[in-house]
Amino acid sequence: MDRLCGSGELGSKFWDSNLSIYTNTPDLTPCFQNSLLAWVPCIYLWVALPCYLFYLRHHQLGYIVLSCLSRLKTALSVLLWCVSWVDLFYSFHGLIHGSSPAPVFFVTPLVVGITMLLATLLIQYERLRGVQSSGVLIIFWLLCVICAIIPFRSKILSAVAEGKILDPFRFTTFYIYFALVVCALILSCFKEKPPLFSPENLDTNPCPETSAGFFSRLSFWWFTKLAILGYRRPLEERDLWSLPEEDCSHKVVQRLLEAWQRQQNQASGPQTTSAEPKIPGEDEVLLRARPKSKQPSFLRALVRTFTSSLLMGACFKLIQDLLSFINPQLLSILIRFISDPTAPTWWGFLLAGLMFVSSTMQTLILHQYYHCIFVMALRIRTAIIGVIYRKALVITNSVKRESTVGEMVNLMSVDAQRFMDVSPFINLLWSAPLQVILAINFLWQILGPSVLAGVAVIVLLIPLNGAVSMKMKTYQVQQMKFKDSRIKLMSEILNGIKVLKLYAWEPSFLEQVEGIRQSELQLLRKGAYLQAISTFIWVCTPFLVTLITLGVYVSVGENNVLDAEKAFVSLSLFNILKIPLNLLPQLISGLTQTSVSLKRIQDFLNQDELDPQCVERKTISPGYAITIHNGTFTWAQDLPPTLHSLNIQIPKGALVAVVGPVGCGKSSLVSALLGEMEKLEGAVSVKGSVAYVPQQAWIQNCTLQENVLFGQPMKPKRYQQALETCALLADLDVLPGGDQTEIGEKGINLSGGQRQRVSLARAVYSDANIFLLDDPLSAVDSHVAKHIFDQVIGPEGVLAGKTRVLVTHGISFLPQTDFIIVLADGQVSEMGHYSALLQHDGSFANFLRNYAPNEDQEDHEALQSANEEVLLLEDTLSTHTDLTDNEPAIYEVRKQFMREMSSLSSEGEGQNRPVPRRHTNSMEKEMPMTKTKETGALIKEETAETGNVKLSVYWDYAKSVGLFTTLSICLLYAGQNAAAIGANVWLSAWSNDAQEHGQQNNTSVRLGVYAALGILQGILVMLSAFTMVVGAIQAARLLHQALLHNKIRSPQSFFDTTPSGRILNRFSKDIYVIDEVLAPTILMLFNSFFISISTIVVIVASTPLFIVVVLPLAVLYGFVQRFYVATSRQLKRLESISRSPIFSHFSETVTGTSVIRAYGRVQDFKTLSDTKVDNNQKSSYPYIASNRWLGIHVEFVGNCVVLFAALFAVIGRNNLNPGLVGLSVSYALQVTMGLNWMIRMISDLESNIIAVERVKEYSMTETEAPWIVESNRAPEGWPTQGVVEFRNYSVRYRPGLELVLKNLTLHVQGGEKVGIVGRTGAGKSSMTLCLFRILEAAEGEIFIDGLNVAHIGLHDLRSQLTIIPQDPILFSGTLRMNLDPFGRYSEEDIWRALELSHLNTFVSSQPAGLDFQCAEGGDNLSVGQRQLVCLARALLRKSRVLVLDEATAAIDLETDDLIQGTIRTQFENCTVLTIAHRLNTIMDYNRVLVLDRGVVAEFDSPVNLLAAGGIFYGMAKDAGLA
Repeated sequence: MDRLCGSGELGSKFWDSNLSIYTNTPDLTPCFQNSLLAWVPCIYLWVALPCYLFYLRHHQLGYIVLSCLSRLKTALSVLLWCVSWVDLFYSFHGLIHGSSPAPVFFVTPLVVGITMLLATLLIQYERLRGVQSSGVLIIFWLLCVICAIIPFRSKILSAVAEGKILDPFRFTTFYIYFALVVCALILSCFKEKPPLFSPENLDTNPCPETSAGFFSRLSFWWFTKLAILGYRRPLEERDLWSLPEEDCSHKVVQRLLEAWQRQQNQASGPQTTSAEPKIPGEDEVLLRARPKSKQPSFLRALVRTFTSSLLMGACFKLIQDLLSFINPQLLSILIRFISDPTAPTWWGFLLAGLMFVSSTMQTLILHQYYHCIFVMALRIRTAIIGVIYRKALVITNSVKRESTVGEMVNLMSVDAQRFMDVSPFINLLWSAPLQVILAINFLWQILGPSVLAGVAVIVLLIPLNGAVSMKMKTYQVQQMKFKDSRIKLMSEILNGIKVLKLYAWEPSFLEQVEGIRQSELQLLRKGAYLQAISTFIWVCTPFLVTLITLGVYVSVGENNVLDAEKAFVSLSLFNILKIPLNLLPQLISGLTQTSVSLKRIQDFLNQDELDPQCVERKTISPGYAITIHNGTFTWAQDLPPTLHSLNIQIPKGALVAVVGPVGCGKSSLVSALLGEMEKLEGAVSVKGSVAYVPQQAWIQNCTLQENVLFGQPMKPKRYQQALETCALLADLDVLPGGDQTEIGEKGINLSGGQRQRVSLARAVYSDANIFLLDDPLSAVDSHVAKHIFDQVIGPEGVLAGKTRVLVTHGISFLPQTDFIIVLADGQVSEMGHYSALLQHDGSFANFLRNYAPNEDQEDHEALQSANEEVLLLEDTLSTHTDLTDNEPAIYEVRKQFMREMSSLSSEGEGQNRPVPRRHTNSMEKEMPMTKTKETGALIKEETAETGNVKLSVYWDYAKSVGLFTTLSICLLYAGQNAAAIGANVWLSAWSNDAQEHGQQNNTSVRLGVYAALGILQGILVMLSAFTMVVGAIQAARLLHQALLHNKIRSPQSFFDTTPSGRILNRFSKDIYVIDEVLAPTILMLFNSFFISISTIVVIVASTPLFIVVVLPLAVLYGFVQRFYVATSRQLKRLESISRSPIFSHFSETVTGTSVIRAYGRVQDFKTLSDTKVDNNQKSSYPYIASNRWLGIHVEFVGNCVVLFAALFAVIGRNNLNPGLVGLSVSYALQVTMGLNWMIRMISDLESNIIAVERVKEYSMTETEAPWIVESNRAPEGWPTQGVVEFRNYSVRYRPGLELVLKNLTLHVQGGEKVGIVGRTGAGKSSMTLCLFRILEAAEGEIFIDGLNVAHIGLHDLRSQLTIIPQDPILFSGTLRMNLDPFGRYSEEDIWRALELSHLNTFVSSQPAGLDFQCAEGGDNLSVGQRQLVCLARALLRKSRVLVLDEATAAIDLETDDLIQGTIRTQFENCTVLTIAHRLNTIMDYNRVLVLDRGVVAEFDSPVNLLAAGGIFYGMAKDAGLA
């Protein structure tokens, strides 16, 4: 290099230490300035060029119009190029005129000139590729300015020293160059206009990131606007930016689909494997080795799709890892500088500056890395959700049968989320080993082989940590089981709360829940103790490692002296080493979970798909609309065919009825025409568009109008016609919003008949060529069915002239059809016109004979006798008393259920499908619409909290934990931090020994005290963790207990107005947060808070000047914290609100795939799902950015702490020893982590403490009257006679509603049998509820045997009356528990009751006998059997007053006769009050009470009432009894 600079007047050496380092006014040699310093920016640009050009080639954003800014930038670059050439020509000029300039004066202008030309071209190329702000060029100009600052100073200094300018020409050109470079840097910081044709121009609220400048992107400044907005007011959905194009679902999913397609093509290769006959369950897949055929790898597809993001993340991570080792090296030099009084002061300032720059670089790059990786994780989740959704639309029915909707939703929610969670850790696979190797290498240089002792400790602790976490996992699994059973029991209690109240059984169930909760808390406690131990290990590891390494180091050799440099540099290296080692266990568990998820997703994506070619849509024999030629179909490859050798031809425009017994394959035939079944042989042709009405209406969660239009454009005339013909106009008057009424999930706020009619209207509106109607008339009333047949389906209906295939059970319509297909056992047994089939006298004629007689009388009876065992979920009707009394659609709902049995069997016709369990708890959401109109909404809106959480909530939690416990936790934490500071101060004093005496004498004392302080710190950590566990478990117990006791005692009206899901949410989600999330969050918060405080204490103690900057930094930190917490909390809320629609839409789609495919709406639904996912991403993306924004701002505060700690150490170096400097700077280097975590934890605590608020809210609601009033117990054996008397009694359901019973006065003698009748809504059920005080009197009173029931406790009253409720509710558990939950009766009593209720044969036939397990809701017993169990309960109690709320159509006539017979014999001398729906059961009663709108209309013996010819007579006449 010296040769390059030449000799002579302008020549110089390349490097001179005396000039550059060992002086108080450092400078670089002219040769260094002219060569290397000038080349640095050029080298950077040429190295970056290939990668940058590659990037620009693949990112075309449209071009930017030539603007003034662009022209200016170009002009400056051209000028700079000219300046370089002028320099070059000047050198040539000198060469010609005899002076020989050094070679460097030729090389440097040439290099700089060419580079400036390159920069000019780049500016233009970027403009054409649509780059608004160029990072590459900004860095280039920045480097140019930085490298020119040194010659700038140096030239002036030399001119002043010499008294003259040595080389005026180059002096001038340099300053021109400097001015131009500074201008270029300033201009490059401004960003260009957006490119033409970019989406920005169309977007109302584009993401500012896409158009942000380079520095704004680097520091996430573009997010600040949203942070400020979120601070001013809670964010709403409209504030969120729209997604950048490359993050949108349709783009991302498409990329992954293409990659997966390639994998599939590679795997199938030349040989095609036959379809696997049986699709195994998840466990089998995991256990059994796959056949050798290569399976497409989903992992490869993912990697291929996201390669660029992965590589970019890896680059950032690598730079950040290397940068993290710079500060310990700088610390080492700083300590040496402090130890050496002769060193020039500027070294110290330079070191402080370098530390700050290095920390800031690390911060910027780390957050770019995180942003890159989290955005990739978000894209991965989006892609996986999209791919699963698309697959679910095409899987075969056999796959659907084996994986439930819940499992598929899990793939989407849980498994996709796992990929998202593990993505940020992926780079640790190579980064952790790299960091460990580097750290050990640097430590070896300082401490030699004694490092291995420390490393050995770390390595030994890893399996210990592993063992603890494995054990914790097993506890977690067990605890989840308890939690599930507790939630299941709670759900049953909420569904059957009315029955519990009527029977006074609450204490028994309360005890069961508390028992489960007890076991759950025991496991929680064990798990939390383990967690405390693992925290102990975590905190003690770095300390133990330091202790052992330093101990070994000083005891190994006499000459090994511990000085400040060794102690604190190794301490900071161990701190770096700690991070990857702590994250490894997390990474491993994350990877194992993700590999399971990967396997599950891959298996799902490899499942069989429906064959789109199975139904021929193009060609068909002329004149026909549908033909099947020799068709054999099955639901799954491993099942026998459901339909075989079918030959059917349906002409265009024909109306064809398909009839046959239950399970003969009628619905399957419709599915076969839709292509939903697997075709084994034969040919199916269907020509024209298809509309399909399934047997169970599939209703979307959107408005009624959207359900009918189903994606087609609105045509008012056609729409009106569809509503009219399907008899929906009357319903629209009842619905609160008309056709804009939002319909709940699965059509929950419509009755069965309404759902079916909406489904039919959808078909009518679609105006298709072919209509496949799978028994649409069964769910509606007979007169409605007739209307629909005449107006829609029949020869005169709107569909006349279209091809219609109608599966039906209604015989009255058959004569009007063109021809009838009779199915039996999956084959066509007969086919022809109605009259022809009747004459034929085959199976069809028999079928008619069985049904016809009842049909003629009235549809009612037909339905009752048609099915022996009708599955009526009566529950739906009487979970709410008001429903029973006020629901006009009641009869329809009933009939819908009457049909349920047949539909269940025909849904899985001929196959062994499990009968789907129908949960009725969602009925909670349905409420009588008619009633809500006057009083506004019935169901109270759930309030979502916004803004800050009240302090009282924290106080509530502290009280639940125990104030003493709370205080001791704080003290223990303070003590632990004091011990930690003590240990480090001791270390600093120890390291100063060496400084003063040159060797260390009392090593053992020093080591002993250090160890003692460290162990004390460990013990205090463990104690504080244990105390926290005790407190948290106590809080969890108390809060749950308060919630449970309050809910069990809440009045019935509370459950009527609150959906059970909302109450369950308190018991599951909120209690989970209190159990498992709050305590760790609080511990982490304490941890980071005390780390930050102790850092400040240490720095202030060692350099008191630091106090000056503490305040401004604290203010800045506070600002950032306030902005961040407000914004991120609201973003998190928006994110969770927008997440559930994705999954509910998915489960809705999965249940309706056949309808979606039939109408050809698959593409629309994909788009719909993508939109919902994008909506969710809209709030996830700013949330990710908010964390980066926070990180950068907080770490800036941390970096300032480092800067000032080092700066003040340099300023006060004369009265500081190296140990103190080491102590304060090594503390400062740790502070960023603490500050960052502290804000995160404050934010987490705020969002989680809401759980306490929500639980508290439901622990404070009003309760019903006390169960037992000690001062007023009922006398023993009361009631003896059973005289019931109402005196001027009125009642309403809830305050603010009108009276249901008005001034009721009546007297019933002991032993009298009274029937209660009246139209729907007359107040029959209400009267019985008043007897049990489920409803409390508005005025008046009820006396039983002369005792006012309002004066005694509820349980004293309810346990002495007996009711056989309308809906037979059973709880999961043994039969014995269902009959006698308190264990009060003997075995004989129970068997006697079973015998009288005709259940003994059934129970004795069960191997378990009385311990026979009833399923949830008694689903494994028929409705009739459940009704008999309720009878057995009544027989066990045998009280003097029996209330019989007669089950309506729930049971077959046989069971009904049994019950009536038993009641007549067994309750002969009891007072019996029967609410009758069928008058024939009460015609022999003593008296009949006729209620009308809540008042007594008639009350006399049946004979007298019939003679009087009033209301009762009219009812009897309707029923054919008079």
